[in-house]
Amino acid sequence: MRIAGITLPTNKRLEIALTAIYGIGRPLAHQILDEAKVAYGKKIADVTADEENRIRKSIEAFKIEADLKREISTNIKRLKDIKAYRGIRHMRGLPVRGQRTKTNSRTRRGNVRKTMASGRKKVDKK
Repeated sequence: MRIAGITLPTNKRLEIALTAIYGIGRPLAHQILDEAKVAYGKKIADVTADEENRIRKSIEAFKIEADLKREISTNIKRLKDIKAYRGIRHMRGLPVRGQRTKTNSRTRRGNVRKTMASGRKKVDKK
């Protein structure tokens, strides 16, 4: 089953398989399946053509995949252009949402450990 150019894994349950699409998490997958009146636990292989069309139709109401990625990137670009605080944090590659940077934030800054020396230079022994 292909939705929005993504092939869904056939051996998984519908509620899990729908999360393979960028922009659809578990809560949104439940909402889509409720709207389409399809059971969460049904496997992809067992889905009928009618159910598949109902799922497609309910997914069309949401921004997913390329549209969502484009919107997010334009929002970040706008923040950078107006030199907002969050935009500057994005430019510098630092955490944007107020997290501490003295110790954590390894994923954002990279695993660069900058330890401080004692301040004294070692004296060479003769």
